Amino acid sequence: MSFMQDKVFVDTNILVYAHDRDADAKHEIARRVVVQLWEQRTGAVSIQVLQEFYINITRKIAAPLSPPAARELIQTYFAWYIAAIHPQFIIRASEISERNKMSFWDALIVVAAQEANADKILTEDLNSGQTIEGVLIVNPFVTNQLV
Repeated sequence: MSFMQDKVFVDTNILVYAHDRDADAKHEIARRVVVQLWEQRTGAVSIQVLQEFYINITRKIAAPLSPPAARELIQTYFAWYIAAIHPQFIIRASEISERNKMSFWDALIVVAAQEANADKILTEDLNSGQTIEGVLIVNPFVTNQLV
């Protein structure tokens, strides 16, 4: 077991798959990743991720959760590091977006990961293996690598 001190930032899609039992293989991989982050106490998310998670888990999956069940689940993630979005993050995200030719929303995830002192972002939305602004991008579905 690794005892790293840096946080591992988890993007919305990983959390959704971890709780979407209809996601088959992605569900199993994402669930194992989330369990490992709980065990290591290294999970980090942002307000943006929790907002997106709520919408996706209550509206966009095959068997959506009820709003009360989703709220209860989100509250469990309050034990993780939660990066708040500060006004200056908007400027930093816009600069990262421009510099790296990526969406503003993905750049905001990078800024939140930096704020959380995360050494990696787990996501399927960016190029696995790429380092953006000092943060490694890992797609656990491609690398079949847990944390």
